[in-house]
Amino acid sequence: MIFAEYLVLSSLVLGVRLYLYQTQRIQFVEVSDTAKIHCSSKENLEGGSSMFWYLRREGETPTCIKRCLDDQNVGKFACKHETHSSTLEISNIQKTESGIYYCAFEYSSYLIFGNGTTLIVGDSYTNSSWVMFLVPFPRGTQVTGTANLACVIHGVSSPVHVSWSVSGELQEQGLTRSLRARDGSLTLINHISVPMDTWTSGKNFTCEVKFNSSGSSVKKSTRYPAAHPSGCVAQMLRYAVAISLVVLMVSLSLAWSHCCSTPAKC
Repeated sequence: MIFAEYLVLSSLVLGVRLYLYQTQRIQFVEVSDTAKIHCSSKENLEGGSSMFWYLRREGETPTCIKRCLDDQNVGKFACKHETHSSTLEISNIQKTESGIYYCAFEYSSYLIFGNGTTLIVGDSYTNSSWVMFLVPFPRGTQVTGTANLACVIHGVSSPVHVSWSVSGELQEQGLTRSLRARDGSLTLINHISVPMDTWTSGKNFTCEVKFNSSGSSVKKSTRYPAAHPSGCVAQMLRYAVAISLVVLMVSLSLAWSHCCSTPAKC
């Protein structure tokens, strides 16, 4: 995760001087519309001449798509500036332009990055899409430590919005890993870690997946203890799930480690 480390390092080294805020963490937009992604700072952004915009698609290296120079403010990407903010406008946007958009400011040869805005264009749902909830097995579970819960979203064409709630209370967004299949579809794993006493308290855990801006979504819910088949079927199911997850996570780790490198300037 070199790119993530680069973001953290730039923030630690230069954050005392300037922070960039992207308050729109998730944004939906219809195909062919104009997307507007905002970035702001408490400091003067110097007319935006040192502002860049990067796009990281699922499973790909971050790419610089726009340097906000006045003489380049034409075409598909346009930068709109105020003293303490910059807005990237993307006209006639297409599904292939879904991804995470980062604003970046050049300061003393370094790039300071914003926290990113996930842009979802059109509908990510396909005929092969499904959602599965993975939870720890009750047997042998420790009463201390943390429990890892995962929402697997298979066969989508672009990013989705995943939210978690515990007995109706919204939680922080989980961490997402992705794997792209040969046909171009994505499998996403979004997971959260909760204290073991929270998991075993009998509260209802819900993963909600939103594929587009229509408001419809898929919800998967469970609580401890989860119901399991008995006998040999249960044992076989445990082995099948364990093997599948190991293979999947190894693949995801390899893809993740190779997909991100230090971003280059425009």
